[in-house]
Amino acid sequence: MGGSTAPNSYGHGSEGTQQRSHATNSNTTVLEHPNPTELFDHDCCNCWTGDLIFVWSSTDGASARFQEYQIIGRHLPSEANPAPKIYRMRIFAPNEVVAKSRFWYFLGKLRKIKKANGEIVSVNQIHEKKPQKVKNFGVWLKYDSRSGTHNMYKEYREMSRVAAVEALYQDMAARHRSRFRQVQILKVVEVEKADDIRRPYIKQLLTKNLKFPLPHRINKKAGKKVFSATRPSTFF
Repeated sequence: MGGSTAPNSYGHGSEGTQQRSHATNSNTTVLEHPNPTELFDHDCCNCWTGDLIFVWSSTDGASARFQEYQIIGRHLPSEANPAPKIYRMRIFAPNEVVAKSRFWYFLGKLRKIKKANGEIVSVNQIHEKKPQKVKNFGVWLKYDSRSGTHNMYKEYREMSRVAAVEALYQDMAARHRSRFRQVQILKVVEVEKADDIRRPYIKQLLTKNLKFPLPHRINKKAGKKVFSATRPSTFF
């Protein structure tokens, strides 16, 4: 979740926006303004001054590539409430249509606001600030299994938040047989300090001067014959 401010207890995203997510608490973003569209630059995501409430993720298939969207919506203004509260979510979805659909689904679950009596204020796609840099990500999630709902924390070493989410879904499907609809991502945070890494499968990659030996390799010789009387050795 994301702003160009100092990192809070949840850290900050790679795009530099302030991040906060609460999946069980009722923290909401409140902005009293008669025309909220004046407060947002639709081409920029670093102009939000309030707090973020939830991060969810969804996809329609295993082959779909995720994108990260920031969606801002609210209840339709009325005479009783001319300046309704504004809610913002960061959603991982294959396209903007699915992202909007999931926004209304979760907002209806959390705040009893339907698409029929609400409106979308802004939809922005979030891009990675440094897509060529390898980063460590911590992901908090919950998933539904045959025995109940479980909380989990995982770490991934990827080049973007989207890639980390894709790796998470593949990992959950392989290890726990979890479908996409059964996994809900609570927050994704870049872990910048090596001391904050918890999982040993990520710690082993942070060793200084790390090398990967190649004990099994094929030696290609120039002018090699097509046929040979002995089997070549590929272990050195």
